[in-house]
Amino acid sequence: MADDDDLPGVLAAVGPRLRALRQARGITLAELSETTGVSLSTLSRLESGLRKPTLELMLPLARAYRVQLDELVGAPPTGDPRIHPRPFTRHGQTFVPLTRHLGGMHAYKQIMPPSKDPEARPAQSTHEGYEWLYVLSGRLRLALGEHDLILAAGEVVEFDTRTPHGFGNPGPHPVEFLSLFGTQGERMHVRARPAGG
Repeated sequence: MADDDDLPGVLAAVGPRLRALRQARGITLAELSETTGVSLSTLSRLESGLRKPTLELMLPLARAYRVQLDELVGAPPTGDPRIHPRPFTRHGQTFVPLTRHLGGMHAYKQIMPPSKDPEARPAQSTHEGYEWLYVLSGRLRLALGEHDLILAAGEVVEFDTRTPHGFGNPGPHPVEFLSLFGTQGERMHVRARPAGG
């Protein structure tokens, strides 16, 4: 438990933690308000630090995000190193969080079913950060800028997420891969070798 001297710092960190978690999950304030029953203005004030976090507000958020309450408030670790991942689904893909902290590097195991149209090039997007992928099983299609790569089990790739990128599964089986994502500068030191290299 944090001592009284740490309390203002812990409380001040809750808003940014909540905003980072919401953005990492790709949820809007309006969607979160609808899910939790907490007003949009209250959620906005909570994320910006203008509203103090209370148990009444934090419990519905913990349920909506499927995380422990202590993760939302940044409680110190209890000494148990095990994490208890709670998978969630987004855009037909299953995400299994492998890290329990909200800031810094995020690790996920992702499971993607075969694409409905395996010939279609995946839609690309950009955002701040850096990503590292390791394919566990199946095949992952990575559209990275002008490049179109098919990654098989055991292959690794890293890239700056400001480069347009998108993922697909050419099938015929689901693809499982590990994804590490961090802010710019948090780079891995493993690179995929070009085929035949």
